Amino acid sequence: MIEPFRGPLADDRMDADGEYSELAEKHVSLRRIAALFRPYAGRLALVLGLIVFSSIAGVASPFLLRAIIDQALPARDLGLLAILAGGLIAIAVVATVVGVVQVAMTSKIGQWIMHDLRVRVYGHLQSLSLGFFTTARTGEVQSRIASDIGGLQALVTHSASELTRNISMVVVTIAAMLALEWRLALFSFLVLPLAIWISHYVGRLREELTYEQQQRIADMASAVQESLSVSGIILARTMGRTAHLTRKFIRSSENVAALEVRSHTAGQWQWAIIGLVLQALPALTLLLGGLLMNPGAGGVTIGTLVAMIALQEQLLWPLEEVLESGVEMRTTRALFARIFDYLDRPVEIREREDAVTPDPATTRGAVCLRDVGFAYDKDGPRTIDGVSIDIPAGSHTAIVGATGSGKTTLGYLLARLYDVDTGSITYDGVDVRALSFRALSDMLGVVAQDPYLFNATIADNLRFAQPEASDDALIVAARAAQIHEMIVALPEGYDTMVGERGYRFSGGEKQRLALARTILRNPRVLLLDEATSALDPATERAMADALDILGKTRTTITIAHRLSTVRHADQIIVMQRGRVVERGTHAVLMGLGGVYAGLVHSTD
Repeated sequence: MIEPFRGPLADDRMDADGEYSELAEKHVSLRRIAALFRPYAGRLALVLGLIVFSSIAGVASPFLLRAIIDQALPARDLGLLAILAGGLIAIAVVATVVGVVQVAMTSKIGQWIMHDLRVRVYGHLQSLSLGFFTTARTGEVQSRIASDIGGLQALVTHSASELTRNISMVVVTIAAMLALEWRLALFSFLVLPLAIWISHYVGRLREELTYEQQQRIADMASAVQESLSVSGIILARTMGRTAHLTRKFIRSSENVAALEVRSHTAGQWQWAIIGLVLQALPALTLLLGGLLMNPGAGGVTIGTLVAMIALQEQLLWPLEEVLESGVEMRTTRALFARIFDYLDRPVEIREREDAVTPDPATTRGAVCLRDVGFAYDKDGPRTIDGVSIDIPAGSHTAIVGATGSGKTTLGYLLARLYDVDTGSITYDGVDVRALSFRALSDMLGVVAQDPYLFNATIADNLRFAQPEASDDALIVAARAAQIHEMIVALPEGYDTMVGERGYRFSGGEKQRLALARTILRNPRVLLLDEATSALDPATERAMADALDILGKTRTTITIAHRLSTVRHADQIIVMQRGRVVERGTHAVLMGLGGVYAGLVHSTD
């Protein structure tokens, strides 16, 4: 199954290796990883103390064993034998208790660290500008939060403490072996350079493979998220492309499987060599011990030889664990690279330390744009260029223009989803960049053309805007948005589940639910971005009446393509190629016979 994909994977890996090396070098350092553990330094110090105590207690066993063989058994001293045997049992009990406590503590610390990291990544992503999310794949974002951080679980809950414990055991055991018989100890250490080199080699291979594997998993997650959404299912079935998407997913899954196999088998022969040498070491030590065993001074006793073999066993298994942990930690470096890559994305929209929060009771809702300029690509042409608009408090301003004229981008700037490159946007005389995020969200309510609804009840979706809103408040907002009668006609009323992205409702119903949600917050400025585009003529007229009533107490900015919705606006701003080319009332603009009149005639 995997064989057909060796070629493409090999080609892709050449690109992935270069990308990964650059990414890891830029974002990952030992100091940065250690910083994740710093808040729990006290608890980690206690764990380290338990590990060292357990290691020291563990190396006492071979010395007790030597005393049993060389002293208690030859002398038939049952009392000494009982004491020494009891010591062995006591060491085992202590090691067991310490091990249980250590595992419990490291598991808790590890989960706290993972929780902190997940929250940091999620919070940082929430602070990024809209530009990041227009290019990032949702499945990729989900993969980095769930799969990549989840892949670190073994490191923070098990591997780190096991590595520390095994290193402590190796160091203490090496000291004990040198103290027991230095010649046999040095002979045993000959395997170390080879084992360390192989571990480094295998770790580097698996690190690169892990990065590529996580990339493929993210690709697969994105494919699942896109193709198995409601929109994806509708598109695939109406286009007759379900079989194509299934084949595409099979290829993606096979690539992941191929990388999984390569990751687990990389360096397998090298590890086999280490295993062979480690298995042969006790036999070679017995042979050397036999040569050094003589009745004269400095000879190796049977007890010493047996104790040395025991210490070897006590050295070799933690040494092997250390080497394997080193490989595992090298692979987790690839996960850290992907996670830190997100954390290092610059936050373009920031709240100032001295941000202004005006008193809601005194806000009027006057909006002013002065010589606003903006470009998505800072090296490219401007999407908005030199736009100046005065929007008095309580007035209704419509922004119209052909597709690509920049009107939706202007809405993004008003909501501070992007910051202007030049000029300024002010609310009641305060620059939008000087307002606190909370003040801006309280002042400005936005209803988009494609409103987003959570897969929750209607009431929960409405209360997303005002969590403490009463049932009566929900009804008032729903009536204002001309949606209450439809809601109460449902069997479960306001407790009806809306389904994923609200697909249980029509486009017009979703728009009215989104409008009700915004009305519930009672903002002073209402920004409607094609918010009535999905309404039938009768509902549109009812919505227009509702908005007229709402507009008497707030400022309304309508971004519209359907010009029938803006004929009665106090002023109409006509945009073309990012500039304001006309402004005035419907009657004035029609009298000019210019761009606006042409748009009206083209839509009639």
